Amino acid sequence: MAKLKVTQVKSTIDRPENQKRTVRALGFTKLNQTIEVEGSPSILGMIKQVSHLLKIENI
Repeated sequence: MAKLKVTQVKSTIDRPENQKRTVRALGFTKLNQTIEVEGSPSILGMIKQVSHLLKIENI
């Protein structure tokens, strides 16, 4: 699978609870935090659900 570099660029304040939980499950704890993840189908689905809050780059 491809590695992805994902950065949270927007806050989860005033977002639905399921989006807050998804961002937290991806491993984000702070705004502008960057993580590297494998592009598995489950992770890609989570990223797609909250893509408007994230910046995604291929490695």
